Amino acid sequence: MEVLYLLIPLAVVLAAVIVWAFFWAVRSNQFEDLEGPAHRILMDEDEKASPPGQSGDR
Repeated sequence: MEVLYLLIPLAVVLAAVIVWAFFWAVRSNQFEDLEGPAHRILMDEDEKASPPGQSGDR
């Protein structure tokens, strides 16, 4: 029964940390664009290669 004196405050502190982390994430716009990174990984944005024989290192 004495262990409850330790576990209940630890549970309250852990819950407070979780709530703080959630509100921090919301305030710093972590949930603004959830689909953008998933679509960006599928887009192919290769740079156009220069024609053979032409290099910019001359």
